Amino acid sequence: MIKFLFPVLAVLLLAGCATPRAQTPTAVYDFGLERPFIASDSADTSSSPPQLFASLLVAATSPTWLDNPAIQYRLAYHDPARSYTYASSRWAAAPATLLTQRVKGYIAGVSNKGVVSAGDGVRTDYMLRLELEEFTQIFDTPHQSRAVIRLRASLIERNTRSLLAQRNFGTEQAAPTPNAAGAVRGLTEASDKLIENLVNWLGEKLPEETKALPENP
Repeated sequence: MIKFLFPVLAVLLLAGCATPRAQTPTAVYDFGLERPFIASDSADTSSSPPQLFASLLVAATSPTWLDNPAIQYRLAYHDPARSYTYASSRWAAAPATLLTQRVKGYIAGVSNKGVVSAGDGVRTDYMLRLELEEFTQIFDTPHQSRAVIRLRASLIERNTRSLLAQRNFGTEQAAPTPNAAGAVRGLTEASDKLIENLVNWLGEKLPEETKALPENP
């Protein structure tokens, strides 16, 4: 009798192994809707944003480890040099791509000559090159984290290919929850703060519009 039970048990074990496990659906995030521009560097938050009198090409790059849609985080209390990714959550595109779209959206609202990206094939007055260096959620403790963004911005005149200005930008924002959803919210809010500072900087570095007024007869 026992010798007949072994084949039956083997079949049941194989059937159990073949049963597919329920997979957790992947949550896909972007930055959501743009919020109104607020001049973060100014004490008067009701002040209007700067007007940009030039057409801009915006191009962003990132290191290899950031050039993917994974949501990255670090454990500063354990091993800050190592980055991790959330298994069941990701960005809709690589962070540099999402950031480029966000920057273009902000600039489009304050530029009288427009803004394009590298793939548009349109000639512009200046190029804004963004080099993304950090775009992560950092855990200082297992239950407390912050969103950290670091990038270098270069303003280049396209006709002469000369570097007009360059600046490092960085911002941090507390993440409301110690998970992927908290990372997304914190990094989105940090991105908006950084972009506002970036646009204010462009307003200082780009030449102002000059209008030749006709002389009175």
